[in-house]
Amino acid sequence: MVSRNATLTDTGTPAARGFRMPAEWARHRGTWLSWPHKEASWPGNFAPVPTIIAEMIRHLVAGEEVHINVNGDAMEQQARFVLSDTHVPTNNVFFHHNPTDDAWCRDHGPIFVQRDHAGRREELILDWGYNAWGNKYPPYDHDDVIPSRIGADFGIAVEHPGMILEGGSIDVNGRGTLLTTEACLLNRNRNPLLARKQIEKHLRDYLGVTNILWLGDGIVGDDTDGHIDDLTRFVDEETVVTVIERDPTDDNYKPLQDNLRRLREMKDQEGRALRVVELPMPPALYYDDQRLPASYANFYIANDVVLLPGYHRDTDAVAAATLQALFSTRRLVTIDCRAMVWGLGAFHCLTQQWPTV
Repeated sequence: MVSRNATLTDTGTPAARGFRMPAEWARHRGTWLSWPHKEASWPGNFAPVPTIIAEMIRHLVAGEEVHINVNGDAMEQQARFVLSDTHVPTNNVFFHHNPTDDAWCRDHGPIFVQRDHAGRREELILDWGYNAWGNKYPPYDHDDVIPSRIGADFGIAVEHPGMILEGGSIDVNGRGTLLTTEACLLNRNRNPLLARKQIEKHLRDYLGVTNILWLGDGIVGDDTDGHIDDLTRFVDEETVVTVIERDPTDDNYKPLQDNLRRLREMKDQEGRALRVVELPMPPALYYDDQRLPASYANFYIANDVVLLPGYHRDTDAVAAATLQALFSTRRLVTIDCRAMVWGLGAFHCLTQQWPTV
């Protein structure tokens, strides 16, 4: 399978050449995953993780391709066994022998940008630098080259922006507005030589955005230094959902209230106020006395479904009803992620969309 634009001959920044990053709800060719294998990411409780991945794939394959990075033949056979054992159809599942260090494909996977050019739609892969969230979890050399390996496999042109950036640290509405956080993108463990204006220039030049909105801090337990996908997400061009903690004594209360205040003052690329919809936070979740970053903002928007991580029956129901009303043409599926989030991530962290060309 080879892209029609394996070689792009024009020059200039991707934005200057007409490329932009589509919103997550834009039609997908498929979803990229990296099969979990690093047991140290779920110390003492790795066993449930592949089964949760299989359940996620079950709901994806009816509506789009699922592409899975594996370390080789043995891991592919392990994954196929899990899918077979859980009765997940594999006719729309494709395995790629791209070795990885961990499973968090949102952050190390390819970010696709697109343009309409000469009567056709073209795609380009951005291979941002990756350093495992500020060099927290070495080694990460396999993860760092995943986008370029995928580009080579499919004949898709790849460009390197020359900046550390994880996919979970940004969210776009596909029309020019990008959401991110100061806690992550301005952290000195990512790009210590780049000032805020330089970081913004990279985002504009490579993602085709014109309007960058900054929130503050992330939630407790988030080892990514405050990824936006645990806080606030676009659900259409004008609407965001944002998680809110109702208990004033909870450590998440103040930072989430600060983010809510900021959002209510923000404008989109046309100067219009954002529509802000609140999502609950689940009750605090702990494992081995460690507070986990359980958040309903870590949902994934696929072609036919929205996959919502589940943590607690009562708040799950509120979050599901809120999102289902916003995604009326997609099924809302809640999957128990209490074991998954011990790895400090959920469905959005595990996935990276491949937009249709």
